[in-house]
Amino acid sequence: MNLHHPPPVQSQDWSEAVRLDDEYSARRRLTRVQAAWAVALVLIIVIAVALRPLEGFRALIGIVTLLYVSGLVFRLITFTRALADPQVIVVSDEDARRYRPENLPMYSVLVPAFQEPEVIGHLVASIRALEYPPDRLDVKLLLEEDDQETILAAAAASRDDPYIEIVLVPRGEPRTKPRACNYGLLLARGELVTIYDAEDRPEPLQLRRAVKALRELPATVACLQAKLVYYNPDQNMITRWFSTEYAMWFSQLLPGLVRQNVPLPLGGTSNHFRRDVLRRIGAWDPWNVTEDADLGIRLHRYGYRTAVLDSLTLEEANSDFINWVRQRSRWYKGYMQTWLVHMRHPVRLWRELGPGGFVGFQLFVGGTPLLALLNPVFWISTVVWFTGRPDFMLSLFEGWIYYVGVLCLVFGNFLYIYASMISARQFGSPALVFAAMLSPIYWAMMSVAAIKASVQLLLAPSFWEKTVHGLDVAHTRPEPATGTAAEPRAA
Repeated sequence: MNLHHPPPVQSQDWSEAVRLDDEYSARRRLTRVQAAWAVALVLIIVIAVALRPLEGFRALIGIVTLLYVSGLVFRLITFTRALADPQVIVVSDEDARRYRPENLPMYSVLVPAFQEPEVIGHLVASIRALEYPPDRLDVKLLLEEDDQETILAAAAASRDDPYIEIVLVPRGEPRTKPRACNYGLLLARGELVTIYDAEDRPEPLQLRRAVKALRELPATVACLQAKLVYYNPDQNMITRWFSTEYAMWFSQLLPGLVRQNVPLPLGGTSNHFRRDVLRRIGAWDPWNVTEDADLGIRLHRYGYRTAVLDSLTLEEANSDFINWVRQRSRWYKGYMQTWLVHMRHPVRLWRELGPGGFVGFQLFVGGTPLLALLNPVFWISTVVWFTGRPDFMLSLFEGWIYYVGVLCLVFGNFLYIYASMISARQFGSPALVFAAMLSPIYWAMMSVAAIKASVQLLLAPSFWEKTVHGLDVAHTRPEPATGTAAEPRAA
């Protein structure tokens, strides 16, 4: 075990050494132009409603309905296209093991962790289980310098592993995962770089599969996203819903985006990068609380592509409601940040992503928190109509708005529940199929998180709410994942 102390700090912010263009940083919430557009939009709505209340509200409801339908239809199209032709990179066990140790590249594994003494030992055990020669591994546990409990736990767990280095990240703001990753990247020696969270259990051949794939794919493919699967889906109903959602996300939605050449918002772990490309585009944004999603969009804008690798990493599904809301609100806030950052110059974004990529970005990155925010509006409208049938509702929801709303309520919700059931069925767990049938309850949880995210975006945009791990104490800790996503295994 190696303990690395930071070098003397030469500037107010050492992270400037991994330089990200201010245009792509969420440090600024809004540009002046964006702020002017936001004020103008609010004024237009207020004036329209004040002068012509009925027509103003009807127009607003019509726009909201179109946005909702567009986001829902896009996700369903993405889902069905992935079912028909999943764009997933498959590397067999035999091909993964084909390289002799001396022919494998140096691989840097960055593990940012904060207040994780309970789980860091399991991560070290999973790294030991990787089928990759130790002299080709450059593992860096990125720990905050004042997090003594995690430092001591990591030192005890890795004392017999000379290729595992404990790196003490200097104090500074914002205290976020991407800031720690940027510091680790400055010290990384690998040709390839991957990120694992402290609770991750990657399957042993994952690094070899990534090496094989990246050597054979075009140089424009700069990143591989492995599939994330939860090892505790049966802990309670929240973990079942969460596991069903992840099954759809990594097995259908992300491959569907690849097939449509739409920018891929990365997951927060098991991303495998070409290090030179990662440095070239500015690495992670310390101020964005979903730095992974932002990085995936930026890769696409720079002309690079991401592919989905058929390899599993097991994670812990959040089992506590409050903890889940904290985690999900951070994700939604980060998606909002990412949308605002990349929409600073919409015309340039259109040129860089192309029409399909631009629309897909709006409907997937922008649409993910938007759908969660709009759901309560339509649910409340439905309840008000069926309980009182007030006359003003007939005036607001007349003509095409009424028929489109009914289609969303009946067929849209049914199709999305059915898609969740398909994903759960492919996961191989009957309990998840039953949980998928109760998805509307989970959607209500998402709406709570989205509302909280909107408030935090205004009051504390870069505040990183810590997710507590190790809540699966009643479940047996799994071994590292084995096999590929074609053969999912869950505890």
